[in-house]
Amino acid sequence: MTLPDNEMRLSDAETGAPMVVIGLDDRAGLPDLQMRLRELGFMEGEAVCVLRRGQPGGEPLAVRIGVSTFALRRIEAACVRVAARPVK
Repeated sequence: MTLPDNEMRLSDAETGAPMVVIGLDDRAGLPDLQMRLRELGFMEGEAVCVLRRGQPGGEPLAVRIGVSTFALRRIEAACVRVAARPVK
């Protein structure tokens, strides 16, 4: 699935860049993954930021959503569509 120019996958977001959740996809083919991500707070409009990436290979990703921090596998982060958060 091709994303609009202003959207990207959370797995591709630059570390430290303020982003906002646009939506979720089921790229991983795991039916419960979207529900799990929603339960963690990955809802449209929520502020999100990749804090750091594990070594080697850049996995897992430490991700801040709202006031909570989670570790996501790259395949999970690829299901989250994000865009740059507008400056207020």
